[in-house]
Amino acid sequence: MGPSGATRLAFSLGEAICLVVRCRPTPQFLIMISEGNLPKGALLARYKPSDGHYTDCFVTETPRDVPLADYVEAFYTGRLFRVERVILRLTGQGRSTDAEAKAVAIGTSSRFAAWTVEDRTTDQLLMCDAHGATRSWFKTGPSETGTKLYFGSAVVARNGDLPGPMKAFIPLHKLYSRLLLRGAVKRLGHSTFKA
Repeated sequence: MGPSGATRLAFSLGEAICLVVRCRPTPQFLIMISEGNLPKGALLARYKPSDGHYTDCFVTETPRDVPLADYVEAFYTGRLFRVERVILRLTGQGRSTDAEAKAVAIGTSSRFAAWTVEDRTTDQLLMCDAHGATRSWFKTGPSETGTKLYFGSAVVARNGDLPGPMKAFIPLHKLYSRLLLRGAVKRLGHSTFKA
C-alpha cells in the first residue's frame, strides 16, 4: 500500500474511532493541538530520529493549573483510551482499572495495562510497552494562560529502521494521538473529573 493508500486507510479508521467515541462538533474540537519539536530536556529525546526511531510531539494548552498526575490520569481514563484498554484486555495484553491508572499517575505504581514506567520526573512520565517497541511520553509545563500539556510517542527502531507496517500507520497514529490528547483536555475541564 502506497503512502496515499495508507493515509486514506488511516482517516477511514479515524472516522471509525470517532463513531466509537461519539465525536461531535462540540467546543472540544476548538482545542488547538499542534505538532512540533520536543522541548529541551524531554525524556523522549533519547529516542532520536537520527538513530532510526520515529518520535513525535503534540502540545496543547489549558487555562487550568494541571499537575502531571491529573493529566496522566485524565488521559488513561478517558473514553477513547478505555476502548484501547478493552482491546488490550481482550487480546491478553493486560487488564487495567481506573485505580491502576491513578496509581501510575501519582507515582505509587510502575505498571499500567501493557506499559511500565521507564522514567519519571516531577513534570514528565515516560512509559514503555511490554514488548519494548513503543514509548508514550507525558509532560506538563507552565504557559502564559495556564498549563501546556505535551504528549509524544516513539516507535523504537530495530536494526536502525522501523518495521514496515509501522510506517504505513503513522498517519493513523498521529490522528489517534491528537484525539487522545483532546480527550484528556476535555476530561480535565469536565466538572465531574476528580483527580
